[in-house]
Amino acid sequence: MAAGFWRNGMNERELIIEFFPVGNSVKVSVMDPVTLTEVSIVGPRGASQQELQKTAIQKLRYVMEKEQSEREEAPNGASSKGRGIVV
Repeated sequence: MAAGFWRNGMNERELIIEFFPVGNSVKVSVMDPVTLTEVSIVGPRGASQQELQKTAIQKLRYVMEKEQSEREEAPNGASSKGRGIVV
């Protein structure tokens, strides 16, 4: 397990990053401990750790930005996914 950082303008967040080899691949999981959002990618074992980490962090940013925009668009906490109202 490793720690990484995500810079968003002047803000910096600490992330939890885990690399798990699986055969000829490596599963990389990244978690934001503040929002408890977690994503995973699978990449080739020959790829550099830095490259895999960068890709996983980009996916986490995408997921978090998408969730944020969905929350902003939904009135009164209603989910745009048709799952009812989040209480």
